[in-house]
Amino acid sequence: MRTLLLELRFDGEAYHGWQVQPNGLTVQEVLQNALEQVLGRREGVTGCSRTDAGVHARQFFCHLRTDHPISPARLAAALNHFLPPSAAVLSCREVPADFHARYSCRGKTYRYHIRNAAVRDPFLVGRCLLWPYPLPADLLHDAAQDFLGAHDFSAFCAAGSSADSKIRTVTRAEVRREGDDVFFFAAADGFLYHMVRIMAGTLLELAKTPDRCVPGRIAQILASQDRTQAGPTAPPAGLCLWEVRYGGDAWPKECS
Repeated sequence: MRTLLLELRFDGEAYHGWQVQPNGLTVQEVLQNALEQVLGRREGVTGCSRTDAGVHARQFFCHLRTDHPISPARLAAALNHFLPPSAAVLSCREVPADFHARYSCRGKTYRYHIRNAAVRDPFLVGRCLLWPYPLPADLLHDAAQDFLGAHDFSAFCAAGSSADSKIRTVTRAEVRREGDDVFFFAAADGFLYHMVRIMAGTLLELAKTPDRCVPGRIAQILASQDRTQAGPTAPPAGLCLWEVRYGGDAWPKECS
């Protein structure tokens, strides 16, 4: 048996997330459909993360175990032939047998995209949140620094999470403006259910009340461990899984 690691990119607007489910089309399902076309069998694939319906991925990894002799390069090319235009395999390579796309992961970075303008950009519909109100990116960046470090993120976790621990270590919390586009980047060793969307929604809620948008406010919410103290869950369209880290690189060290 060989273990193959696939790097994917997908537009999540057409999908009900990554994981196969009975009530809608998912990225895992279309990938398994393509694998069946190429390999003549329906192989199981394991993703590095679950994504919500409508959430995108600039970088996503999954692995499969197979005894099929197809080369990694040929498999990637063949899968792209059968995948829909909204998903693509960027690369494929063989990895050690004990590699696991999810459990070998050392961290992830998400980006939340906010279009801070009065009028929507048709080229960005489905890929960002339109926010026509004032958005003080510098103040939000300062407030977001309270996310950094190891904290109990219960206040930033949606009901229904199956995580045993709500403690996560955030290594990046950055808000930056590029013209009418405002980006929130969050990197951590792991994320809870809807965590980044609640973080983004809380920052937007603070933007509505600039007097509360100060360093220390996020820390108070974290300390409360109370979901009702945080802001609403931001819509999924603005969220993108930006980077997945294994060891010190985007690729596993074993594959370098």
